[in-house]
Amino acid sequence: MSVLDLVMVNTGGSPSQSMRNSLDLARHVERWGYNRYWLAEHHNIKGIASAATSVLIGFIAGGTSTIRVGSGGIMLPNHSPLVIAEQFGTLESLYPGRIELGLGRAPGTDRLTAMALRRGGLDESEEDFPNSVEELMSYLTPQTTGTDVRATPGEGLNIPIWLLGSSIFSAQLAAEWGLPFAFASHFAPAHLESAINIYRERFQPSKTLQEPYIMAAVNVFAADTDEEANRLFTSVQLMALGMIRRNHGLLQPPVSNMDDLWDQLEKYAVGERLKYSFVGGPAKIKNGLESFLNQTQVDEIMGVSHIYDHTARLRSFEILSLI
Repeated sequence: MSVLDLVMVNTGGSPSQSMRNSLDLARHVERWGYNRYWLAEHHNIKGIASAATSVLIGFIAGGTSTIRVGSGGIMLPNHSPLVIAEQFGTLESLYPGRIELGLGRAPGTDRLTAMALRRGGLDESEEDFPNSVEELMSYLTPQTTGTDVRATPGEGLNIPIWLLGSSIFSAQLAAEWGLPFAFASHFAPAHLESAINIYRERFQPSKTLQEPYIMAAVNVFAADTDEEANRLFTSVQLMALGMIRRNHGLLQPPVSNMDDLWDQLEKYAVGERLKYSFVGGPAKIKNGLESFLNQTQVDEIMGVSHIYDHTARLRSFEILSLI
């Protein structure tokens, strides 16, 4: 089990408070035996405070001692591969053996914001992603003396690289290069099965990885009772509803009844988007995750829990750790 954190900002809260809550969560899940803690890059979304992903990784790693900390992911089209190599080389130098670099090919934002991030415009498309990954990987490997551009720090460091995806593109690339693969089934469930099958069928062993390794991100809302978990889950339902309506706001407190807030078409669309969500008390969560593991045979589950109340969020991950 691992954790994916978008550092959600609550209604009535602040990015600063959300960041402090993230560090507190990381310290708890470290004690509870979680494997890794990843932060995701998003931009120009009022309710998400993880835009400066590399900075937050340093904040979480500096406040913990053993858990692996990484990106889920860095949206590589927004950055120079050299800059990312230097940033993660710096992080790995500060926290050796604990830093991971997950890479995505989407911008993690809208088109206008993507243009603002890329001062040279949008000349690089998502199809250029493989070349950018190769360039980044070259900076992290030992270089010959004749190389003019080098990542310092970064060169020669053993930083695990993952490819992330919500379709089959990155699954194919990860298989070809023999890299671990993480699928964003918490918000894009449609292609999970096909991506897993393609990755396994086409996997080529590499120096990095001898056997395929798949991690799936899923929504987990665990509480002491099914009723309380269902109530907590309405916060992420409201968030998904806002995305469908193109209204990206702050994370809202749970409500008692969603039926007053959406129509039937919106209810269906939210349900499809949140297909891989496990909501309930300990027994229901355990049964749901066991069924998911039997269905997918993934190697690792990454829990995503956009729970409004910090104490309830801690409790959700505590219950998950005991299953």
